[in-house]
Amino acid sequence: MSSREQILASIKQNRPTLTPLPDLQSFDVDIDLKSKFVETLTGIGGMCTIVNDFETVKDYLLEQQAKGLSVIQGVTELEGYNLNTYSHSHASNLETIDTVLINGHIAVAENGAIWVREKDILNRLIPFICQNLIIVIAQKDIVANMHKAYEKITIDEDGYGVFIAGPSKTADIEQSLVIGAHGPLSLKVFIVQQS
Repeated sequence: MSSREQILASIKQNRPTLTPLPDLQSFDVDIDLKSKFVETLTGIGGMCTIVNDFETVKDYLLEQQAKGLSVIQGVTELEGYNLNTYSHSHASNLETIDTVLINGHIAVAENGAIWVREKDILNRLIPFICQNLIIVIAQKDIVANMHKAYEKITIDEDGYGVFIAGPSKTADIEQSLVIGAHGPLSLKVFIVQQS
């Protein structure tokens, strides 16, 4: 018997017994998803507004445009969709963008994160280079935790996607918190109750 065969036989003979995997059903929770999401998001520096329909979002968009701000509008349910215009833009062309409105796909109550698919942003720079990011999410798309979120993500269809949670922040060794250090200065989420 060769040394290779001796080693493999020894490994096979001394294999540990199999241990059953834990039951993942224990992650089910019974909470008010909308309230928990709002609490978590505001706790990490985001803002949240609960609306009945898209009219309030439309009014907010019009206010931003009336201020003369450069706005990318990527919410398909609203007029003035112009996200396509920026799908191949470089950072140097996007650096003056003030406000971006996009659709979110899944919101996670436990950590305030929102899953944003590439087809909802078209250009991976857009949600990170703007000054103010607005995400619109349907109330029915709020889940309790990341386990439930991963069950809903269809990566074979979505391709690239990203979880976004709150405005960007960093803290140095002196524990000075800086919001908007390397991304949007603010994140506002509209939860649409009827969609």
